Amino acid sequence: MIRIDAPAKINLLLDIIKRLPNGYHMLFMVMQAVSLYDTIEVEKADSGIALTCSEPSLPTDEKNLAFRAAQAFFDCTGLSGGCSITVTKRIPLQAGLAGGSTDAAGVLRALNLLYETGLTTEALCRIGVRLGADVPFCLHGGTMLAQDIGQVLSPLPKLRDCFIVLAKPTQGVSTAEAYAAFDESENVHHPDNWGMLHALAAEDFDGVISRTQNVFEQFIEVPERIAIKSVMRSHGSRCCCMSGSGPTVFGIFDGEAQAKACVDELKQDFAQVYLTHPV
Repeated sequence: MIRIDAPAKINLLLDIIKRLPNGYHMLFMVMQAVSLYDTIEVEKADSGIALTCSEPSLPTDEKNLAFRAAQAFFDCTGLSGGCSITVTKRIPLQAGLAGGSTDAAGVLRALNLLYETGLTTEALCRIGVRLGADVPFCLHGGTMLAQDIGQVLSPLPKLRDCFIVLAKPTQGVSTAEAYAAFDESENVHHPDNWGMLHALAAEDFDGVISRTQNVFEQFIEVPERIAIKSVMRSHGSRCCCMSGSGPTVFGIFDGEAQAKACVDELKQDFAQVYLTHPV
C-alpha cells in the first residue's frame, strides 16, 4: 500500500487575463501549497477501480476526480490491473482549496510508485491536466506561477515561514457563475502581476503581502467574507484574501500566537477553520 498526504492550496494572486475562444479563461496565478492534507491510500487490485471516501456526500465513481485519475493512469500507461483507493477528507469541499485536484494528484503519484512505472512529474502532469487545471500544480506543490488555463507552471522561490489561517464561509460559490460574472464585467481592476513576480523573485515578503489579491473578489458576493476578514485583521493578519473562486478566505500572520487567537475567535462562528503554514 502507498499512502500520500495531499496538501491544499491557496492563491496568493489570481488574475483572469481574458476569455479564450474555446470558452476557457487565460489565468495568471501564484499558487501556494499549505499544510492541510487529505490522505490518499492506494493498494493494487487484480482489476477494476474501487474508491471509498470518508465524506459520505462525495461520489465514489467516475464523478470523483480521484477515481478518474486512476482511470486516466491505466489508460495512459496501458497497464493491466486495478486498484483500491481510500480517501480521508480534511480539506473542505467546494472551497477554492483544490481538494478534488489534490486527491487526483495523490492517486497519480501513488499509482506511479505502486506500479513502479517511473513516470516523471511532467509525464504525470500531462495525464493530470486532462482531469483539471489545478492537478499539475498539485503534483508539484510548493510556490509556483500558473499560467494559461493553469497548466503552464514555473517554480518560484518558496514563501518564507509564516502562519496561514483558512476559514470557509457557510455560503458556497458557483465557479461557473463567477467566471460568467467576469465575462459580463466591463471594468476589471487587475492585480499587480509583474510586481508580485518581482517581489517573489527578490524574496521580498512585504512586497508579496502588499500585492496579494484575487480578481474574483470583484464579482463574487460572499457576505461572511467581510466578517472573516475583520476578525483576521483584528488579530494582526498581514493580509487576507479569498482563494480560488472561493469562498474560503485566508489570512497570513507573522506570529503563531496571533494566528491561534484568530482561529479561536473564528471557530465561534464558523465550523471549518484551520491553522496552516506553507509547504
